[in-house]
Amino acid sequence: MNDEIMTLKEVAAYLKLAEKTAYRLAAEGKLPGFKVGGSWRFKRKDIDCWIEEQKKKETE
Repeated sequence: MNDEIMTLKEVAAYLKLAEKTAYRLAAEGKLPGFKVGGSWRFKRKDIDCWIEEQKKKETE
């Protein structure tokens, strides 16, 4: 299932970030996510697209 929903902890592990860093990026709107009942959630598809965008920025 490509539309998998991930928690903040899962996204932090996926991106190999500290949870605090992932939370800060999400809160600043730099990481694509949404809140459900006060908890951050992320679509894996959106995170993968975000990774590709970051890679493009590095080469520009």
